[in-house]
Amino acid sequence: MHIGVPKEIKVKENRVAMTPGGVESLVRRGHQVTVESGAGVGSSFSDADYERAGATLGSAADAWAAEMVVKVKEPISSEYGYLRPDLLLFTYLHLAADRPLTDALLAAGTTAIAYETVQHADGSLPLLMPMSEVAGRLSVQAGAYHLQKPVGGRGVLLGGVPGVKPGNVTIVGGGVVGTNAAKMAMGLGAHVTILDVSQRRLAYLDDVFFGRITTMMSSEANLRELLPTTDLLIGAVLIPGAKAPHLVTRDMLSLMPEGAVIVDVAVDQGGCVETIHATTHDDPTYEVDGIIHYGVANMPGAVPRTSTLALTNQTMPYVFQLADQGVLALNANPALLPGLNTYQGSLTNQPVATAFGMHWTDPAYSLQHGEMDPQAQPS
Repeated sequence: MHIGVPKEIKVKENRVAMTPGGVESLVRRGHQVTVESGAGVGSSFSDADYERAGATLGSAADAWAAEMVVKVKEPISSEYGYLRPDLLLFTYLHLAADRPLTDALLAAGTTAIAYETVQHADGSLPLLMPMSEVAGRLSVQAGAYHLQKPVGGRGVLLGGVPGVKPGNVTIVGGGVVGTNAAKMAMGLGAHVTILDVSQRRLAYLDDVFFGRITTMMSSEANLRELLPTTDLLIGAVLIPGAKAPHLVTRDMLSLMPEGAVIVDVAVDQGGCVETIHATTHDDPTYEVDGIIHYGVANMPGAVPRTSTLALTNQTMPYVFQLADQGVLALNANPALLPGLNTYQGSLTNQPVATAFGMHWTDPAYSLQHGEMDPQAQPS
């Protein structure tokens, strides 16, 4: 198979979807790889590194002309023209927060597999996990920085000092993002509270942190109780493939101290804070009702070397399978099947359909029949 690796063009996105080592492995398996010139520079991989690994260097059009394109971030509007019916696209998509891209993929008839909805039988998300780990850790770094007075924050040092109480960090969601955020916040010496809807998860977190963090059931009442003393609020809620629920509403901002910071890691799925919207590394924050909002939708792009290595460690086994078998790999690997979001003009992900009130088709039916299920109904 011919595999293309375009350069990421989202603002300040320096990750790359494949390392030279990944290229070398694919070439040894008999595949052809075209890498856009400069694609790896942001992650400290030179064009010469890719050439030595056996890749052909080319333009963006050359990379997108491949049978399968492997990316990091979703295509942006300037890339929609590359979408076509015979293209297999493997990348993060987050379609539930992006109707224009959903429509573009369906109109083009592209087969699109989303990293974030590849799912094991136990519900775990192997390709979302590494970037959730990075984003969770970065969320505390970003929050700690923006709490500084010169950049608009309320002037709180999360770790405090002897004789002065530490800052309070409230984390909404105890999954991979929330757990990694808690590790960083606790390491800085902050007082950490995690809210989650699962008592079992809260019990696990209490055990692994040896009771050094506070755990609470996630509810509006508990949030309202915590917000008046929260210096840094981290949104870490995930419903696989779906738009994130707004758990922190506009009126709740008035409960927070002026200059407090919100970092919503769920922003690429719409965010769990009502007042959040996506920002960029160039202009990461804005203020609503005296509260600093940080909404960078590609946070791991700030540490591209680490992020690229962590991501490709997980994605490459699936890339090998798709390169060897094409779409038949979705039947061979049950974890890949829920990753199918669009196929030959059909929407094959129910949470995305629910977000937009669209028809959807079971991915197994679409693969078998190559068309939308005539019984499909609006979600």
